[in-house]
Amino acid sequence: MPITKQGWELLVTRLGLQSRGGVTRTYASYQAFRDGVPVAGLSGHLCECKGPGDNEHPGSGKRIKAGRYSLSTQFGTKYKTSDFATGASGKASRPMPGLLLERTGKRSAILIHPGHMPKLYLSSIGCLNPTQPLRAADNMTFVESRARVVALIDDLRAFSPQSFRKAENTRIPNAFVVIEGEPKDAISDGEALDPAVA
Repeated sequence: MPITKQGWELLVTRLGLQSRGGVTRTYASYQAFRDGVPVAGLSGHLCECKGPGDNEHPGSGKRIKAGRYSLSTQFGTKYKTSDFATGASGKASRPMPGLLLERTGKRSAILIHPGHMPKLYLSSIGCLNPTQPLRAADNMTFVESRARVVALIDDLRAFSPQSFRKAENTRIPNAFVVIEGEPKDAISDGEALDPAVA
């Protein structure tokens, strides 16, 4: 599903699966766009649960289906789009920064949020964890992952400041996550670290 080149879009391209010690994650690349123009500094990789994509079974522990999802601010107890913990200590103090994906079928609380302890290999039951490039054996780094989420939030705040005026879940107009791919096969470490693949 290509981006429409209108508004704010985060294109997530699923590249393949990574496994370590009996745990499997989906590994993807991401790039943010404004009206089809890549936003400098807002690109990297993401970790999600393994597939197949499932929007019908709450708590399935699977990634969501490939598709187009509207974005909202998030104000829960664990994750918030503003007034989150500073993270200055390097610890995953709550609330952590996060954004909410909407129109996810019967799945709820599907967020973009940092990879964090105690599960730095995959901090997700369906959510998206931004990260630097990773080999199959690598953990995410909380501070690095958190910085990526904050950068996305900051750019969305600049794009739609009115959506951030209230500390309550608010749809961000013309802001979407576009997820491509339903990979079943492993991605090699060489491919995972290759900028040309991302």
